[in-house]
Amino acid sequence: MTVNEAAHEGATVLVVEDEESIADVLAIALRYHRFQVMTAGTVREACALAERTRPDVALLDVMLPDGDGRALGRELRARCPGLALVFVTARDAPAEIVGALGFGDDYITKPFNIDEVVARVRAVLRRTGSADVLPQRPRLCYGDLELDETTYSAHRAGRTVELTPTEYALLRFLVRNGGRIVPKDQLLRHVWQYEHAPSESTVVETYISYLRRKLDALGPPLITTRRGVGYGLA
Repeated sequence: MTVNEAAHEGATVLVVEDEESIADVLAIALRYHRFQVMTAGTVREACALAERTRPDVALLDVMLPDGDGRALGRELRARCPGLALVFVTARDAPAEIVGALGFGDDYITKPFNIDEVVARVRAVLRRTGSADVLPQRPRLCYGDLELDETTYSAHRAGRTVELTPTEYALLRFLVRNGGRIVPKDQLLRHVWQYEHAPSESTVVETYISYLRRKLDALGPPLITTRRGVGYGLA
């Protein structure tokens, strides 16, 4: 077991899947890798479990018998602000993926490889968890932007910027690199933990657009693009 795997041993995963066979496979694999697992087959069951146990990450099917998994994700995030969201669904249209990634942290299509699911859960926990954050860690600042590494909150010009865990991780990496242009492959490797991402992947561009929309509403444009290379801070 690696240091990163040990750091997240015992993390609680909420699996929301109405097909029992799929839920069982996910639960067995995650428990084998030392995660605590809860399963729910409906929106109602998931909300009740999340209220009682406060999971670290939720694996959500999009199509549930009593509601939409994306709406459930928003509800769970409102109740548990630090909760990471991973959607697991047969829907693979680009619009579906982009829409879910607007507030979620990862998107896995069915049929899936179970080892990949476990790896994705670990990757999400690495970039959203606080196991490696020390108490009273100094804040990260860049111009009028301030990131609080203790609470994982962001402020610009004194105003709060509401970010998802992945948006925060991306912005933090850009801040740590100051005014340097960070190549796209480095962002994929350090923020998303992708060692060999498909060349056509647009996840970086998608999240950069989310950050720009939120940051530019509070001040001058902050994120710059070096076409064909990567991104940095102005």
